[in-house]
This record gives sequence, structure tokens and C-alpha cells, in this order.
Amino acid sequence: MLPDRQGSFRLFRYAGIDVFLHWSWFLVAVFEVSYRSRYYTSALWNTLEYLSLFLIVMLHEFGHALACRQVGGRADQIVLWPLGGVAYVAPPQRPGATLWSIAAGPLVNVALLPILGGLWLLANQGAWAQTMPNAHAFVTALCYINVLLLVFNLLPIYPLDGGQILRSLLWYALGRGRSLLVASMIGLAGSAALVGLAAWMRSIWIGIMAAFILMNSWRAWQMARSLVREEQILRRDGMSCPACGASPPKGDFWLCSNCQTRFDTFQTLGTCPRCGDSFPITTCPACGATHRMTEWQTRR
Repeated sequence: MLPDRQGSFRLFRYAGIDVFLHWSWFLVAVFEVSYRSRYYTSALWNTLEYLSLFLIVMLHEFGHALACRQVGGRADQIVLWPLGGVAYVAPPQRPGATLWSIAAGPLVNVALLPILGGLWLLANQGAWAQTMPNAHAFVTALCYINVLLLVFNLLPIYPLDGGQILRSLLWYALGRGRSLLVASMIGLAGSAALVGLAAWMRSIWIGIMAAFILMNSWRAWQMARSLVREEQILRRDGMSCPACGASPPKGDFWLCSNCQTRFDTFQTLGTCPRCGDSFPITTCPACGATHRMTEWQTRR
């Protein structure tokens, strides 16, 4: 499961994106600041280090959100919590759009590499370890944090960024449903490996991360099975969704809100065959976008 606005409070809004902070972040912050107290002579540096981690994660999530907006998707919420952050993005259901929306997050960490690396070189050449040991330890920690976040996120384990990037690449060859099926199965295997690693290292944090990956991979696997079944349904030639380009299915997949009759809205042009109610707005089963019946594009 992913964190949501429940139990979170709004920090600020930028570029139409609301940033929320989950209450549990403060509990972990106290623990982490106390745990790393031996690395600095003042708790102020510990606090600054954790806030910097917060900033790097937030920039990473903004990378996802802004990239999704760039390809015409919807992204208006970021939730930060102890395991990192989640940008709620809904890119157009195309492999290229999804790939860019996901890859933009790690690319932020890549962009930070020369900045933080240059600062680390400056600290070493300036002998900060002797003259300003706290500042030297802080800069070193930032470099490690950014690299660790980048490497961990690129692991090909769903729902980590690496797993979602793999899924987007497989989408070109396997289609939407089968690509998610493969990626979720890899995620399930990866979560099992992390459970073993957590037991070997006796790490509660790796165990929590393994549980997080397991739950989300399981949900993705269930969704993938449903998508694969949908992909086997016959499609209506001559029309496609203006948002995602998917052809609508043939069959009684739409429900009349008045008489509860199921019907094919494209066959009846948005009119219930039983009670005669008209439905000019149609929801795409593939991406969930709603459009007027007249807006559905004609394939040539």
C-alpha cells in the first residue's frame, strides 16, 4: 500500500502540486537523528542531514510529477513518508509517456551527482576534515545518500523506479498487461530476496521495505491478470480514446445508472436500450479518462 493524504498534512503547493508530509515522518526523524548523533559533535548537523535527505527525496518526486505533466498526464500530489516519497502520477497509458514519467525521478539524482561530487572534492581539497569536521561529514553523508537513493531506486524490482522502468520497456514488446505481469512477478521474487537479506542483516528497515514491495507487487500482479483478460476482448474498429489511443471493447461493459442495464454504449451511441437515458460522456475502460462520445477519434 502507498501512503495517502490520510494522516498527512499539507506543507506547500508548487506548480499546481500539493506536497504532504505523513505524521510518521517525525517519529523516524527523531530516531534517525538520535542514531547518527555519534557522527557529529552537534545535533544541529544531524537535523540538517535528515532535512537534506527530505529535500533530495522531494526533488526526486517532483521529477516524476513534472515529467508526467510534460507528457500530458495528471500529477498534483506528493506524499513524503519514512520510506521516501510517492508522487501520484497518472501519465497517458502509453509506454513512452510512462517511461519518461518514471525515469525522470532517478535522473534528478543523476543531476545531483556532479553538484554533490564537486562539493565533496572541494571539502577534501580544502582539508575540511581537519578544519571543519562536521561540515566534511555532512557533505560526505549527502553524497552517500544521493548515490544510495539512486542505486536502490534503480533496482529492477517493482514498484521501485527500476521495476517500473523495466515494465515500461517490456510494454513495447509485451503490451500493457503482460509487461505488468512480468514486472510484478519480479517484484514478488525481489521482496522474497529482501526478506532473506533483512533476516541476515537483522535490519528492521529492510524488512519494512520488503513488506512494502510485497504488498504492492501482489496488487500489481492482480491488476495485471485483469489487464491481460481485458486485452483478449474484441475491440471496436474505427474509434480510439482521445487520451490513451486505446480502441473501446465490444460488449456490454457500460452500466445504465437509471435502470442498471448493461449495454455497449458505442453500439447504441450513448443511449440505454432499455430506458432510453442518454449518456453523452463515456469513460475509457483502459485509462479511466472521460470524453464526449463525439470526441472519440476515428482511426484511419
